Amino acid sequence: MSTLSYVWPIALVVLSNVVYQICSKAIPTDMSPFASLFVTYLVGALASLVAFFVLGRQVTLVEELRKVNWAPFVLGIVIVGLEVGFIYTYRAGWEVSMASIVQSSFLAVALLGVGYALYGEAITPTKAAGIVICLIGLYVINR
Repeated sequence: MSTLSYVWPIALVVLSNVVYQICSKAIPTDMSPFASLFVTYLVGALASLVAFFVLGRQVTLVEELRKVNWAPFVLGIVIVGLEVGFIYTYRAGWEVSMASIVQSSFLAVALLGVGYALYGEAITPTKAAGIVICLIGLYVINR
């Protein structure tokens, strides 16, 4: 695997997350977050459809939709929770930098447990130390 093929996906996640946070904070406070998400998902659905045809393999959309399991349905619900959570977080007065740090730290702790419980991932001393550092960091920045 080349370095580029290893790095570009995480770079896309970081760039997308930066723009995501900026957009979430910019939703008008007098607009329903759910109306905003309705527009967001219409645009996302259209972008996904275009990307499927432009970047997709030589298969039909119907063939791919036959492979659907429970995960995309639950993911749709969870994404609404994630996005509306951030919108309300910013409306409650959180700073972009602080909200991201706090949620990322708690997420890291939670995913350590998920990785162990669901996927058999090892909890190494290094990972445990990283979690302790995250928690210390939360304490320090919230003083």
